[in-house]
Amino acid sequence: MEEIFKRRSIRKYQDKKVEPEKIEKLLEAGVAAPSAGNEQPWHFVVIKDRERLNHLAEIHPYAKMLKEAPLAIAVCADLNKQKYEGFWVQDCSAATENILLEAVTLDLGTVWIGCHPAEDREKAVSDYLEMPNHFKTLSLVAVGYPAEEKGKVDRLSDDIVHYEKW
Repeated sequence: MEEIFKRRSIRKYQDKKVEPEKIEKLLEAGVAAPSAGNEQPWHFVVIKDRERLNHLAEIHPYAKMLKEAPLAIAVCADLNKQKYEGFWVQDCSAATENILLEAVTLDLGTVWIGCHPAEDREKAVSDYLEMPNHFKTLSLVAVGYPAEEKGKVDRLSDDIVHYEKW
């Protein structure tokens, strides 16, 4: 559970590339996620090119940290693989979270940059990545070696937990 509690949104990164073997481990973590009907609709676009990262930071209003991050992973879904319509969002969310947690074990920092359901953001990113029309982009994950440190946050509160009924 250590990774769960250590995971924080990191928006500042060192000027250091992420090694290919670590990228591979992040992708392995993504595909290990559960999916509705075991359809595994996800696809991943790995972006390392500085110009492409900078452009993504310009077209997505909340992706400015990509100007520092050495890597981004777009988590996308093939809508043709949907066994249960709309569940691709949960499937790709689980894949995104797995990537975030694996990054902690690799001493990397990440931040989840939402694309879907904001249609303008999702379309701008999907178009820029030249994805086929039957694909959707759920998220971008900025990845890199952290240049900031954040402590653990305890968010559990009796106000949000209910037993047996509301």
